[in-house]
Amino acid sequence: MEKQQTLMDGATALLMAYGGKLLLALLVLLGGWWLIGRALYFLDRGLARSHAEKTLRTFLHSFTNILLKGVLLVIIASMVGVETASLIALLGAAGLAVGLALQGSLANFAGGVLILFFKPFKAGDEIEAQGYRGVVEEIQIFNTILKTRDNEVVVIPNGILSNGCLKNIFAEPTRRVDMTFSISYEDDILKARQVIRQVLDANPKVFSTPPADIFVSAHGESAINLLVRPWCASKDYWEVYFGTIEELKLAFDREGITIPFPQRDVHIKAGRSPV
Repeated sequence: MEKQQTLMDGATALLMAYGGKLLLALLVLLGGWWLIGRALYFLDRGLARSHAEKTLRTFLHSFTNILLKGVLLVIIASMVGVETASLIALLGAAGLAVGLALQGSLANFAGGVLILFFKPFKAGDEIEAQGYRGVVEEIQIFNTILKTRDNEVVVIPNGILSNGCLKNIFAEPTRRVDMTFSISYEDDILKARQVIRQVLDANPKVFSTPPADIFVSAHGESAINLLVRPWCASKDYWEVYFGTIEELKLAFDREGITIPFPQRDVHIKAGRSPV
């Protein structure tokens, strides 16, 4: 009986000493958990209104959730009397060791955050970077996935992608299509320019404003080079490019305009017969 009474007295003393703290910590835990949920709700709404990338929204939601809940647990631990200074120092040392071991991965992680935040390109854009050209299939936290025109998959780390030069080929809604066509020196330049203009005007995907440029760009060794630069919507770039090449060849054939090929005149002079 005395042992039971001693245990009861000890439990009562602990309850009197720490009961209030535990109850207050429990209330702070429940309230803090609810506030974190509301904060995440408003964060998701704000990111959705700003049209942030889905990958960035998911990452920020998870990162903020872990960060706020970690801070809350540290606060709860300090409220119930747990020494948190050594715990925080231990976590800091562990974080430093992990950071040094994963420098490359952290660089790719930071690059992914920068790409998702500043949006130099987005999924569906065609880009050229690090010697590769393709359509962006997915922007992940550590890597960006490209699919080339011949259906190859290229994985580029975000660290070098965010710090290097890249070309977003179809970022703007309109593009200028630069092409060069050659005609013979015997052909009429004005007639060739008129035929080119007719072909471009007949193509509904070629813009009339701004008008296409048609210039004599060079006097080649065996041909006159004409620089043709029409404008079109970015999505119609390749259709205009290849369609114009085909239609101009057919139009030149109808009008008797020659597309020359490289040629040389060789003159052989008769010399003395060898003795």
